[in-house]
Amino acid sequence: MKLSFLAMLLCLLLASTPKAHASVFDVTSATYGAKPGSDVSTALTKAWSDACASPSASKVVVPSGTYKLKEATFKGPCKAPIEMQVQGTLQAPADAGQLTRPDTWVGFQYIDMLTLSGGGTFDGQGALSWNQNDCHKNKNCKPIPVNLRFEFLTNSKVQDITSLNSKFFHMHVFRCNHTTFQQLTITAPDESRNTDGIHIGASTAINITHSKIGTGDDCISIGDDSHEITVTDVTCGPGHGISIGSLGKYKEEKDVTGIIVKNCTLTNTENGVRIKTFPDSPSPSTASGIHYEDIIMVNVSNPILIDQLYCPYTQCEQKPPSKVKINNVSFKNIKGSSFTPLAVKLVCTTGKPCENVELTDIDLTYGGDKGPLTSMCSNVKPTISGVIKALGCATSSLAPLPLSKK
Repeated sequence: MKLSFLAMLLCLLLASTPKAHASVFDVTSATYGAKPGSDVSTALTKAWSDACASPSASKVVVPSGTYKLKEATFKGPCKAPIEMQVQGTLQAPADAGQLTRPDTWVGFQYIDMLTLSGGGTFDGQGALSWNQNDCHKNKNCKPIPVNLRFEFLTNSKVQDITSLNSKFFHMHVFRCNHTTFQQLTITAPDESRNTDGIHIGASTAINITHSKIGTGDDCISIGDDSHEITVTDVTCGPGHGISIGSLGKYKEEKDVTGIIVKNCTLTNTENGVRIKTFPDSPSPSTASGIHYEDIIMVNVSNPILIDQLYCPYTQCEQKPPSKVKINNVSFKNIKGSSFTPLAVKLVCTTGKPCENVELTDIDLTYGGDKGPLTSMCSNVKPTISGVIKALGCATSSLAPLPLSKK
């Protein structure tokens, strides 16, 4: 009886002991002095510096309201896990010329166990830059700021935020490992150039899930040296689809391996699920282990596409083939409607034909008046199961094909 009483007393003491909470660094507190409607750059930078130096878990808070933010790069390493909770709206300068780092508005670098969250909005105010963007005709065009740049992050999460009207890519992910992007809203109008939703390069174990992305370019694009990338439960549209690449443009590009895209819906996009590589690649590389499954297409141009003649703005040579070897690719359970009669297009390189490509349970329809539903394959012999004849690459093209521009 005495032992039971002591045990109960111990439980009560433990229950009443205060739990450790993250230290909170509110930019509107007297310490930092930020106010809605004003420039929060200095306050936010100081709050981050103090939070990053905290020996225990910390949280930087931007409360509800609209704040101006000229630019900021938040660097680690930090002494403990750190969260930035943006509850309000941060607004970029409309004129990109006001930024000292011309390719970045907000950056996060060299951080382990970062969480970016809060339900708030990063408003890039990109309309002016879209009108000035000449990259469609000038391959040496000036850098344009990315809304959110994540570099050298590990074991991190970006969740429950909105990226609005970025001047260029919305999110650029580089050299990150074991990082999750979830419950995101990424928005820019269809006519905004180069506003990719999330671009990934040189990163491993990246998870993108439960997000809504609609932009003027790829909803998600995956560049070279990317491995173990998983995309699930993403809605895409408008935009150019979910793309691997473009690959093969630069010297010494590294392989892409282990890409899974599953349970996604694409609506009114220029492409569906796509692998794109440049002709005339300066160096050989490989794209392998790429799997698309359980995808719904709604009025999508080019729903299923491998394009090894990708040449936007005709900035490459026609004759030399791509040196990117595509291998072990599957398209499974892809259903819905195509905006064009050519619903499946697999155009592989003459130098290194695609191998181990699988089409399974493809059910796409076309209701337009531009001809019958059809497919085309070049330099590939896919394994086909559960696919109607029109989509089964019954005819293959051996003649040289023109470069594609989109």
